[in-house]
This record gives sequence, structure tokens and C-alpha cells, in this order.
Amino acid sequence: MPPPGGPADLVAAVVHGGRAALVGDGVRLVGSLPDLAREMAGWESASRPRWVWWSARYAGELVSALGSPIARAWDLAEGHRILHGGWNAEPGRVWAGAHGIPVTTMPAPSAGDLFDFSAGDEVGPDELVRPDGHLRADAASGWLESDDHLLRWAEAALECAVRQRDRAESLRARTVATIHSESAAALMCLELERGGLPVDRVVMERLIGEFAGPRAASEEAAVAARRERDAEVLRHVPGRESTDLRNPQQVRDMLAGVGVDVPNTRKWVLDAYRQVHPVVDALLTWRKAERIATTYGYRWLDECVGPDDRLRGGWSACDGAAGRMTAENGLHNLPAALRSGVAAHPGHVFVRADLGQIEPRVLAVVSGDPVFAEATRADDLYAPVASRLGVERPVAKVAVLAAMYGQRSGAAGEALRGLERAYPVAMGLLDRAYDSGVKGEPLRTFGGRLIPTGRFLAQSPVGTNPALDAARGRFARNAIIQGAAAELFKAWAATVRALGGPLGAQIVLCLHDELLVHAPAERADEVAALVDQALADASRRWAAGAPVRFVADTSVIARWSDAKD
Repeated sequence: MPPPGGPADLVAAVVHGGRAALVGDGVRLVGSLPDLAREMAGWESASRPRWVWWSARYAGELVSALGSPIARAWDLAEGHRILHGGWNAEPGRVWAGAHGIPVTTMPAPSAGDLFDFSAGDEVGPDELVRPDGHLRADAASGWLESDDHLLRWAEAALECAVRQRDRAESLRARTVATIHSESAAALMCLELERGGLPVDRVVMERLIGEFAGPRAASEEAAVAARRERDAEVLRHVPGRESTDLRNPQQVRDMLAGVGVDVPNTRKWVLDAYRQVHPVVDALLTWRKAERIATTYGYRWLDECVGPDDRLRGGWSACDGAAGRMTAENGLHNLPAALRSGVAAHPGHVFVRADLGQIEPRVLAVVSGDPVFAEATRADDLYAPVASRLGVERPVAKVAVLAAMYGQRSGAAGEALRGLERAYPVAMGLLDRAYDSGVKGEPLRTFGGRLIPTGRFLAQSPVGTNPALDAARGRFARNAIIQGAAAELFKAWAATVRALGGPLGAQIVLCLHDELLVHAPAERADEVAALVDQALADASRRWAAGAPVRFVADTSVIARWSDAKD
């Protein structure tokens, strides 16, 4: 059978139990997974259809069998998260969202016991859709045992994709592009999990040892090492040696006993008291060592770093809130002290790129403020803002960040009032978002992602607690900017992913606004230029003609710690 006729064609691909089905315009195939993977490979090189699946997770086996990167996809789960908000996006929920059916009436899957009478008798054995319009509860599992059912499962996926696309187009043109880049990010998550982050095991083990001490030969030795770490703090507070340093209230009591009265024991609070009493500095030093010893210690190294010296963990294309990527096993929160253990493998380098002042530049786009957009032409956006406000650069920076995070007291509040006078369009957007959040009204990001603010702090109904209503407002004003920044970042990463393959470049880390690419040493300059060009191309498409400049600090390094902060 020939491949689909044009690059815009949607072709649904599903897999179950070693069998796969492909359904599209003029396409209806079912067969073994290897056979259909070969069909897909031919179509991918000939016409590059947009492959539709319920989620990248469901398609992972198919993508692995294909053996080469997929160029274009429509991920129904990611599309649902964008159009309807939140994290849950199982097939039954996706179908309900695409068809406008309340998810509250979705059938529950069978618990598999003799006393479970969940709605299974309401639909015949060959029917996929129930009389109430929902998918049958076992649609994604036991029902897929026959080829005919597998084909109908693919048809259902294709129907959802068409409905999602129609809905996205009705919202705004860029929402379709957001789903495209989000789908690419979901594929990239599979590749990040499979490829892993290169590490230097010898250096990593040495760094862990500097904080946690040598590997303990027994559990008793581990307990003794823990007591030794604790003793370095407790020696500063004679008479309080029984304090449990892992209990915040006991730590507060210990500090109060030496004249350090603090509302909590967070690092930024304690930093101000380092010179007041030596126990504070000892406590902060202990915390760093304790975190590495317990969370990023030898067990973490043994369990999460493979024999090929790659750190692996689960990845998600969005966090269910504003849309940032997330990762497990330390890939998103590795202590800075261990970064020198992240090293390019022999014959390779890292091309590291960090977006500069991304959130205020995004604010200039989403608000459409031409005066604020003019400030983005500078390498350092805060310099022209400071000049316009007649303040020092640090004050201007505090003001801009305060505007997006909702801080209105102190010096930040005074500078913020200056911003409101200088950039009323940008500040007006943030104020409207705040008001919507206070009221629990849903918002959409620049790219169309729904942010259901009413679910934030849902334990307190809107209008019943002024402090929590204000927290919703602050969440909303930040989420519309953070969410849009995440959309731009993923569009950039997807562009790098698509263009870097022929150069042997592999994205190995996506950390908020930072991209780490593992590349052959002899192609380093080409890959660095590609990363910068990809940002220019992706931001131009994403900003849809807005006169806003985006910048990145791009460098070629051997170890992650070599990067400038």
C-alpha cells in the first residue's frame, strides 16, 4: 500500500501485544509490530505523515521498533492536557474531552473480583463506545485482543486527533503548533530516558565521598557516619546533643536556644544568620552533605547510573500545571556540587545553551507591549528598563521579577509602581491574570494551554479565604508567563532535536531554560551554531512576528560544571 498522500496527513498508530494497527486516509493496516514498523519507516522517509497515538507512552514500543526518530506526531494525551488542563489524560478521558462528554460519568475499570458489577454489561463484547458516549472501561486493555478491535482503537485515536485539531484551531492558530511541539517533547522524553545523561562515574563517586564519607561497609557503619555528620553541628550547642536535625521544629528550638529565632528553617532564611552563631553555618553545611548522602549518595549512583555511565530517570513533557518538563532521579535537581561529575563521554563535548532573561522577554510577546518589546533588543533587558525607570539595574531586575511573581512590598513594591507607569500594557496583562486567579477563572497561555486556576488551592473555595485567593492570583500571573516560556523552550528543543540528528547531536538534558546537547567533538562548532539558529527560528515562529529578541548563552564544555552561571 502506498504511503499517505501528503505531509499534513494524520495516521493513527496503535500497538498491543506484539500487534500494531495503522489507520489514516486510505490506510487501514494491521499486522505484527516489526512488519508495521517497517511500513512506518518507509512512510516516514517518503511523506512524513503526522503520527497519532494515545500517548508517547503507549507508542513507546512502536517507536523503539522503528529504530529511527519520528519527525512529526500528534500526541492525544498532550493535546488533552493543553486543551483541558491538568495532568490526567488516559484514553477514556481524552475521548470524553474530544467529544464534550463529562468526565464525571466515565466508567470505572473493573477491579477484577466477583463482587465488581461496574458498567461492563452496558455494552456488547464488540462495541467500543457505550450508549452514554464514553469508551468502554476496558478499551485500552483486555478489549484489544483481536485485530479488528485494534483497528477500531486506531480509528478512535484518529477521530480524537481530528476533533482536538478542530478545537485547537477554534481557540487560536498557535494552539495547533503548541500541540505539535508538545508532542515532539513527549517523544523527546522517551529519547531522554533511553539515552540518559553522560556522567564520569569516578569523579561522581569521589564527589559523593567528599560529602558523605567513604562507602559504608554495613548498616551499622552507615549509622555511625550519620552520627558523625550530626556531631559536627551539635558540638556548637552543648546540652542539646539529642536534637534531631531532620526535625524542623527541633531545629528551630535548638536555634532559639542560642538566640536565633526564625519563622522556619529554609536556607534563604538561615543565610542571614550565618554570622550570628556558628551553629547556623554548620547546619547549612550539614544540610548539603546530608542531601547528597541520603538522596544522591552511593545507592543513587548504583541504582540510577547504568553500566554505560549514563544517569537515567523518567521524564514528562509537562508538569500538569503551567507546562514545564519534569524529570526524576536527580535529573532536574542535581546539587551544584555534583555537576562536575556530569561529563561528556570520550570524543564528545556538551553544547550547553541557557536562555537569557526568558520570562520578561516572553512577557513582552504575550502582552504585546511595544515599549517593553523595545527593551528586549538589548543583550541585557534590565539595563534599558533601569534607564527608563531612573533606577539602578538591580532595582529594575527586582521590579520585573516582582511583577511576574506578585511581590508588592518593600523596595520591590516601589519599583513595581514605576513599572506600571512605564509599561502599562505589560503590567495590565499581569494584573488581569491576577484578577482572574483570585476569582478562580480559567486562563489560557499564549500557546493555548488551559490553566484552571480554580483547582489551585482547591481546599479553600474561591472567596472564602482572602490569603488563599491572593495566592491563586499570584499563581495565575506567574503561570501565564512561565507556561508561555515553557512552550517556547519546547519549540526550541524540538527544533534542535529535529536538526541535530544528522550531526550526531543528542539532547541529554532539558532543565527549565537550559539545554544540554551531547555532540561529537569535531562537530561542536556546527552544533553550537545550530542551537543558536534553532532559537532564532523557533522564537520567530512562536512569537508570530512580535518584535522581541530572545538570546541564549551558548558554550562548548566538557563538564556541566564548566558552564557559567
